[in-house]
Amino acid sequence: MHLDDRISMEPGNPRRGQKVSIEYRGLLAQSGADNIWMHCGFDGWKNAMDIPMNQSMQKTFSCDAKIQGKREMNFCFKDSADNWDNNSGNDWTCRIS
Repeated sequence: MHLDDRISMEPGNPRRGQKVSIEYRGLLAQSGADNIWMHCGFDGWKNAMDIPMNQSMQKTFSCDAKIQGKREMNFCFKDSADNWDNNSGNDWTCRIS
Protein backbone atom coordinates (compact mmCIF):
# COMPACT_ATOMS: atom_id res chain seq x y z
CA MET A 1 0.00 0.00 0.00
CA HIS A 2 1.40 3.43 -0.97
CA LEU A 3 0.84 5.98 1.78
CA ASP A 4 2.08 8.62 -0.68
CA ASP A 5 4.72 8.77 -3.44
CA ARG A 6 7.50 8.55 -0.81
CA ILE A 7 6.31 5.71 1.44
CA SER A 8 5.02 2.17 0.95
CA MET A 9 3.83 -0.13 3.75
CA GLU A 10 2.89 -3.82 3.68
CA PRO A 11 0.45 -4.80 4.98
CA GLY A 12 -1.41 -1.53 4.57
CA ASN A 13 -3.76 -2.11 7.53
CA PRO A 14 -1.55 -3.72 10.19
CA ARG A 15 -2.74 -5.33 13.41
CA ARG A 16 -1.10 -5.15 16.84
CA GLY A 17 1.81 -7.60 17.04
CA GLN A 18 2.12 -7.88 13.27
CA LYS A 19 5.34 -7.12 11.37
CA VAL A 20 5.16 -4.37 8.73
CA SER A 21 7.63 -3.60 5.96
CA ILE A 22 8.25 0.07 5.16
CA GLU A 23 9.91 1.35 1.98
CA TYR A 24 11.13 4.96 1.90
CA ARG A 25 11.82 6.89 -1.34
CA GLY A 26 11.63 10.41 0.07
CA LEU A 27 13.86 13.48 0.18
CA LEU A 28 16.71 11.92 2.17
CA ALA A 29 16.97 8.96 -0.22
CA GLN A 30 16.81 11.29 -3.24
CA SER A 31 19.52 13.51 -1.74
CA GLY A 32 22.05 10.66 -1.62
CA ALA A 33 21.95 9.74 2.08
CA ASP A 34 24.26 6.83 2.90
CA ASN A 35 22.28 5.66 5.95
CA ILE A 36 18.67 6.27 6.97
CA TRP A 37 16.77 5.32 10.11
CA MET A 38 13.04 5.20 10.58
CA HIS A 39 12.12 6.95 13.84
CA CYS A 40 8.82 5.46 15.02
CA GLY A 41 6.52 5.28 18.01
CA PHE A 42 2.97 4.26 18.76
CA ASP A 43 -0.21 5.93 19.98
CA GLY A 44 1.25 9.45 20.03
CA TRP A 45 4.97 8.60 19.87
CA LYS A 46 5.06 6.26 22.90
CA ASN A 47 7.95 3.76 22.97
CA ALA A 48 9.84 5.71 20.29
CA MET A 49 12.77 3.93 18.63
CA ASP A 50 15.15 4.24 15.67
CA ILE A 51 15.24 1.34 13.21
CA PRO A 52 18.12 1.18 10.70
CA MET A 53 17.00 0.86 7.09
CA ASN A 54 18.62 -1.18 4.32
CA GLN A 55 19.47 0.49 1.01
CA SER A 56 18.48 -1.23 -2.24
CA MET A 57 20.15 -1.00 -5.65
CA GLN A 58 17.29 1.34 -6.68
CA LYS A 59 18.32 3.85 -3.96
CA THR A 60 15.29 3.16 -1.80
CA PHE A 61 15.50 2.26 1.89
CA SER A 62 13.45 -0.36 3.72
CA CYS A 63 13.00 -1.86 7.17
CA ASP A 64 10.62 -4.01 9.18
CA ALA A 65 8.89 -2.99 12.40
CA LYS A 66 6.61 -4.79 14.83
CA ILE A 67 3.33 -3.02 15.55
CA GLN A 68 3.27 -2.36 19.30
CA GLY A 69 0.48 0.18 19.63
CA LYS A 70 -3.28 -0.06 19.81
CA ARG A 71 -4.42 2.89 17.66
CA GLU A 72 -1.64 4.19 15.41
CA MET A 73 1.98 3.99 14.35
CA ASN A 74 3.77 7.35 14.08
CA PHE A 75 6.97 7.65 12.04
CA CYS A 76 9.46 9.86 10.21
CA PHE A 77 13.03 9.43 8.89
CA LYS A 78 16.54 10.74 9.58
CA ASP A 79 19.95 10.31 7.98
CA SER A 80 23.49 10.01 9.38
CA ALA A 81 23.97 13.82 9.16
CA ASP A 82 20.88 14.25 11.40
CA ASN A 83 18.74 15.63 8.56
CA TRP A 84 15.07 14.75 9.04
CA ASP A 85 12.16 14.07 6.72
CA ASN A 86 9.09 14.51 8.90
CA ASN A 87 6.52 15.04 6.15
CA SER A 88 6.74 18.85 6.43
CA GLY A 89 6.20 18.69 10.20
CA ASN A 90 3.20 16.36 9.98
CA ASP A 91 5.07 13.05 10.41
CA TRP A 92 3.39 9.94 8.98
CA THR A 93 0.64 8.04 10.77
CA CYS A 94 -0.75 4.61 10.03
CA ARG A 95 -3.93 3.38 11.74
CA ILE A 96 -3.70 0.01 13.50
CA SER A 97 -6.69 -2.29 12.94
